Amino acid sequence: MNTPATKFLLCLCLAFSFYTTAQNTSNALSYTGKMDNHKILLAAVNATELGSLLQKSGPFTIFAPSDAAFEKFSSNKIAELIKAEDKRALKSLLSYHIVAGQLTASRMLRAIGRGNGMASFTTVQGKKLIAHLDGYDIVLTDPMGNTARITAADLNLENEGVVHEIDSVILPAQM
Repeated sequence: MNTPATKFLLCLCLAFSFYTTAQNTSNALSYTGKMDNHKILLAAVNATELGSLLQKSGPFTIFAPSDAAFEKFSSNKIAELIKAEDKRALKSLLSYHIVAGQLTASRMLRAIGRGNGMASFTTVQGKKLIAHLDGYDIVLTDPMGNTARITAADLNLENEGVVHEIDSVILPAQM
């Protein structure tokens, strides 16, 4: 359902997100690169207030779906989650993209090598992500069998965490 009202609400959430991000320079997703490709993620983080928690409790590794990944997942579904009064489903989705600690690409590659081609990482939600190599790319697999390829690695966060941009949204359960 791709209605003008849904697009308007998503744009409104994004605009609010940029305003609050500009007002709060200690945003947990502030990294040295540009955030142009993560507007939907920023809107979702701001809607759940996870940013302040991440800032205080870091470092974390964030597997950050690009805006294209969210649109491929469902721009309508993410807009519904952002504007919902009950943010539990959105928090669950976002926390599945976060691993405690500083998990750089080289650390993931070493873990994959030690694990005979596969490595498991526990998200802050408590569920596992499985990582393996596909050619030169690190690919994550969620419990539903969905995969996400890391397209940009090792973007440094202000709180000494790491962001890896991924090309798909990974899911802890069917949504």
